[in-house]
Amino acid sequence: MTGHRREAEMSEAPQDLRNVPRPKTRLHLVASLTTQVFNPVTRLVAGRLPGFGVLTHTGRTSRRRHRTPLLVLRRGDDVVIALWYGSDVHWVKNVLAAKGCELETRGRTLRLTDPAISADPGRCVLPLPLRWAGALVGLTEFIRLRATG
Repeated sequence: MTGHRREAEMSEAPQDLRNVPRPKTRLHLVASLTTQVFNPVTRLVAGRLPGFGVLTHTGRTSRRRHRTPLLVLRRGDDVVIALWYGSDVHWVKNVLAAKGCELETRGRTLRLTDPAISADPGRCVLPLPLRWAGALVGLTEFIRLRATG
């Protein structure tokens, strides 16, 4: 491939990454069921259980506060959350827009900042059983946030 052709292809690449389609996992098919049935029940206990938490975030347009139960992993001062439904879900967009959120875990509330989405097709950050489950559903994305308190 010539240098000019490669430069032309690169210049045609999308500059605004917000419009780039994000990968979805196989779980996106049951996302509505999870939101309507599973989340209200899980929300009651997730803030106290090890490995789980309740993420509090503000809606981008509604300005309403939302509470989303999630599986969370502590990695030093960071919190890593597997994006089981992909990164194109409302809570992820809300956290990115606000540049942070709060997380209730093990009875404590942490302020989380500096959200960053990353791809990890090998799911190396997960414990082995979750790595296998992630492979089954096509999990490849994670969001990492810095815990500040």
